[in-house]
Amino acid sequence: MRRYFTVDQAQGLLTEITESLNRIKALHEVHKQAAEEIQETARRVVQLGGVRIDLQRLAALKNRRDSSAVHIKEALESIQSHGCVVKDLDAGLIDFPALFKGKEVYLCWQLGERGIGYWHGLEEGFRGRKLIDRDFLAHHKPHKPGTDGTFS
Repeated sequence: MRRYFTVDQAQGLLTEITESLNRIKALHEVHKQAAEEIQETARRVVQLGGVRIDLQRLAALKNRRDSSAVHIKEALESIQSHGCVVKDLDAGLIDFPALFKGKEVYLCWQLGERGIGYWHGLEEGFRGRKLIDRDFLAHHKPHKPGTDGTFS
């Protein structure tokens, strides 16, 4: 079942989502640095026709790279487990499915924004964001809500 959010429900998840996104960004940097060092080692071996390699250091780099990838995946799955749609990890762009006047739309939030302030249609994307106004607030609640905001 697909979950549809109210503005308040989406707003209530922002602290947790912000923490997860910040963790993903930090882990991505660890992953990137380790991968670059591994690639640089491989480049040196090819350029010099073989060199002595610190195998323990190389193993530690590979472990750091692989471990950070696993933790990134876990943090991403944590965000998605709420029913959110991750649109752009680098920008920290998250959409929350919602209903407006009976049509499916997305509440739109980007890392760094104070709260849920925008929405857009499914085909409009980030460029089509509209400010959440009184009309939206009055007509965005699901018509047949389940106890958890999901629909059959």
